[in-house]
Amino acid sequence: MPPLDVHHLGETSIDVVPTVLIVGALVLYLAGVARVRRLTPRHPWKAWRTACFIGGLAVTFVSVELFVGAYDDVLFYDHMVQHLALIMVAAGLFALSSPIYLTWRATTGAAHRRVTALMRSAPARFFDRPVVAFVLYALVIPISHLTSFYNETLQNETLHDFEHLLFLVVGYLFWRPVVGYEPGTKLHPAMKMVYLAAAVPVDTFTGLALASARHNPFPYYDTVHRTWGPSRVEDIHIGGVIMWVVGDSLMLLAMIPVAISWMRYEERRAVRVDRELDATLWADPDVATGP
Repeated sequence: MPPLDVHHLGETSIDVVPTVLIVGALVLYLAGVARVRRLTPRHPWKAWRTACFIGGLAVTFVSVELFVGAYDDVLFYDHMVQHLALIMVAAGLFALSSPIYLTWRATTGAAHRRVTALMRSAPARFFDRPVVAFVLYALVIPISHLTSFYNETLQNETLHDFEHLLFLVVGYLFWRPVVGYEPGTKLHPAMKMVYLAAAVPVDTFTGLALASARHNPFPYYDTVHRTWGPSRVEDIHIGGVIMWVVGDSLMLLAMIPVAISWMRYEERRAVRVDRELDATLWADPDVATGP
């Protein structure tokens, strides 16, 4: 591979499996949007949700098949950028696009009943729980970066594709309670803040562990012939800093809209309490004046 710089951003890593999955997901989603428009023309699918889904696929495509994906088995820090893009950016956009809710709205008859039953099933309710999504995220991040599993993904293309899909699925489950657009994923804004704040140490721990490594923990990189870029250990350190700083920054950025929604929630709650109090006072003036 040539050096990773602005002159080689046209490098690609097109593969059949991710291409089929990306194109297939796009076709199915757009078909669902068109069907919702036919079934309920007065309540079409929100355009911004479709845009989020397409954005998530675009981030996935760049991360897996364009220059980021082309260098993911050459540079560790590039691999780290890829992982963060998948689990924090693309997965977040997929959560905003609400594909499960779209499937529910786009089906009718027996198919609709099966989708409804599936959404109400015990496995679905289990994975709907924020604590389950959080535990999966807290396990997948360190295991996929601090164990031999990572080195195995570099040597096995099928396992590598599975890893990418795992990041998208776990990230989607993680962001669903924060987004809260799909049934069964509602959280109080204050709990969303706690949820996100509790996830910050996961990225911090993983990033610091890599940034403090004294040797290359992944033997595969020793087999890669590269005469440019950082040394093996420096590459690991850069990747650790990216996980630590960029990962925490993305998590903190996600807290901003949550904080805004929390303030608006409290404002609406205060207005509702004032109205209830006013109604009580008007109904019983003695409450205000006393005996």
